[in-house]
Amino acid sequence: MQAMRLSTEDEQTYAVILESGDEAVDCLTRWAAESGIRAARLTGIGGFRRATLGFFDPSTKDFRRISVDRQTEVLALVGDFAMAEDGSQPQLHAHVVVGLPDGDARGGHLLAGEVWPTLEVIVTQSPRYLRRRHDPRTGLTLIDLDAGT
Repeated sequence: MQAMRLSTEDEQTYAVILESGDEAVDCLTRWAAESGIRAARLTGIGGFRRATLGFFDPSTKDFRRISVDRQTEVLALVGDFAMAEDGSQPQLHAHVVVGLPDGDARGGHLLAGEVWPTLEVIVTQSPRYLRRRHDPRTGLTLIDLDAGT
């Protein structure tokens, strides 16, 4: 286990409101890059017209895609931003649970989501930054606390 204090003060919190037709992952990543976000946590609620979720398959070291091609409620969106391994831009890592009209739910890694009617996201930036590193054991880019110092 690793642990690092990210903040004792100077956190900044933003409300990022996406509109109908926005692609959630692209918009949030672009906003974070334009805003200079290097480390942050986020939560959100709203709706998607359609979404693509992912379930990581360790045997293939890739995401199995779960298409949700209907209107859903975003019941929970949680995640973080950390710098890409090459340090070029913030990288979003978010999980989402979406509710279907009959009360069933689908969940997984948020790969894509077309917003409708809105997606209300609260982003809290840390004054320190985090960086991701490729982990050959899992095939994922994971936060490396030693890389951000």
